[in-house]
Amino acid sequence: MYIIENANILKDKQMMSTCSLLIKNDRITKIHTHFNHYSLIKMNIGPYIMTPTYVLFNGNIPHEGSFQVLKKYLIEQFLLKGCTTLFTYVKVSYENELSAKINEMKTTLISSPIDFIIGVRIPVRLITPSFIRKCKREKVPAIFVELEDLDELEGIPWGWVRDALFPFNCPFIPIITSSQKKEAKKVLSKWKGIIQNGKIPAVYEEIEENQPLSVTLLNKIGLYPQKASLMGGSELSYNLYLNAREIKNVDEVKLFLYHGDRLVVTVHKGKVIRSGAEVLFKPGNGEYVKVRTPSYFSL
Repeated sequence: MYIIENANILKDKQMMSTCSLLIKNDRITKIHTHFNHYSLIKMNIGPYIMTPTYVLFNGNIPHEGSFQVLKKYLIEQFLLKGCTTLFTYVKVSYENELSAKINEMKTTLISSPIDFIIGVRIPVRLITPSFIRKCKREKVPAIFVELEDLDELEGIPWGWVRDALFPFNCPFIPIITSSQKKEAKKVLSKWKGIIQNGKIPAVYEEIEENQPLSVTLLNKIGLYPQKASLMGGSELSYNLYLNAREIKNVDEVKLFLYHGDRLVVTVHKGKVIRSGAEVLFKPGNGEYVKVRTPSYFSL
């Protein structure tokens, strides 16, 4: 056991009061203003801003290249950005491909130094009760749906789809394949209306790649508070940024986008994986994250 003290935690878009964290077995046991009555080793992080590590979505993992190509990509796109969990998907065109495609991506990422979660990307025609049940058996955390025109969402038996999703309820996430912005807005508007009327668990907008996923979205896919959180009982995964006046009032996304040069330490489950410019790439240190229940945590 040890204590991290004088922590300036940026959480949920605001800075918490300075606090201390009691650490045991690479997990946060308790958070309090101080632990003066404990005779334990103490680590002072007063000069830094502490954030949970990020979960980033990326649909372009180079799964067909060499290990060196994958290693370079994981370092540049995730480790150097303070991300310790990546969220990706596999493209599935036919129902019987599902298990094989997921296992193929798991095999690709078996050497990953960070944790990973795998969704599926499908055409609208695969939104069927039988395919949804297969996704439920595989514990797929999210189903990305390719949307192109306004008519393709008609005729889907949404009531049966909702029944097939229950009780796992992984969300649908739209991907607009049309390059026309005006058309994309219409498709998203229709998507939102149909989804709301059918009471289907879903995200109403596309999600941006290579940006920290919000707590709301992480909860919908079942990752929060398992990941990207600093609270009692959570794993010890965090970033340390050099503190400065100009970043006193920024949220996590702005800190990530505009102040990456101030990121000096990343810790993943109690182990330092980035210190200064040095990245400690440990192949196989990452795990496939099994989602138990999407939207379980009440926000």
